[in-house]
Amino acid sequence: MKLIVGLGNPGKEYADTRHNAGFKFIDEYAKSKGLTFNQNKFKGLYTTFINNGEKIILLKPQKYMNLSGEVVRDFVNFFKIKTDDILIICDDLDTPLGKIKIKYKGSSGGHNGLKNIEQNLNTNEYKRIKIGISNDKNEDRINYVIGKMPKEDLNKLNEVTSRSPEILEDYLNLKFDNLMNKYNTK
Repeated sequence: MKLIVGLGNPGKEYADTRHNAGFKFIDEYAKSKGLTFNQNKFKGLYTTFINNGEKIILLKPQKYMNLSGEVVRDFVNFFKIKTDDILIICDDLDTPLGKIKIKYKGSSGGHNGLKNIEQNLNTNEYKRIKIGISNDKNEDRINYVIGKMPKEDLNKLNEVTSRSPEILEDYLNLKFDNLMNKYNTK
């Protein structure tokens, strides 16, 4: 069983913010498969499907970003998911807008959602797809990640999220090293 988690903040007011890149990415993938997030457990909206005989859970935590690790932990414990079978999708200030970075593990890089996941899973050794949102050092960091995006930036983010069906299908069907080699950009 695999758990694929898109991070974001619940509520319409956060829909087109940089911090909701993970939600946008996983929503696009679910849409491509004809799935809806119609199940609710442990403060998380989720849906499931079978890929090559393996159950896949797509999850959108419905607690705010800095508490999303609690939802992930509850799913991991309930469904008995191994850390190696977890993929977290989130925004990343240190990656240019429109680019992605795929990693086996690593630090939170100051991302509050990842910090909370690490605290609740007691590890930073889980796979992740980081979606670049750039870093406007002239703007307050909190307002930058949860504020509405300019149309041009939103269009660039949408270009990345529109690739989620291809990227997540490759995640499910390729070796992880091959996935990183295919999508990581210099």
